[in-house]
Amino acid sequence: MKPVFENLTKGDTIGERRIELSRADLVRYAGASGDFNPIHWNERFARSVELPGVIAHGMLTMGAAVQLATDWVGDAGAIIDYQTRFTKPVPVADAPDGNNPNESTNALNISGKIGALDEEARTARVDLTVSAADENGAEQKVLLKTQVLVQF
Repeated sequence: MKPVFENLTKGDTIGERRIELSRADLVRYAGASGDFNPIHWNERFARSVELPGVIAHGMLTMGAAVQLATDWVGDAGAIIDYQTRFTKPVPVADAPDGNNPNESTNALNISGKIGALDEEARTARVDLTVSAADENGAEQKVLLKTQVLVQF
């Protein structure tokens, strides 16, 4: 059910989502986006530039995060602004047995809440929290100040 502007309150939760990531997901995203930077598929290269290993594409992370707000409002055209700050890489390790590139080895954890309402403009600012495990398994925020402006 689509949200109704008049029923929204600052602090309301819009939902949560967990998006599993595998090396195969990175390959598919590289093909779709044309971003074949080796930090997204070559372990040796990624480590040579001081990354913890292969990392997810920033735009993949950003796009996956905003989908929570898009699904909540029910209309991608209602998203009139979207911004974030990239703070930490999202490492995506090779599958433990090395034979199943579709096996997830990290996940994005996304939650959203109403951060502000503008009655005159009939907009809601949705604040997203986006985290993933670092190379040691500790959960960390990978995007900061992630805000989606929704027009009603």
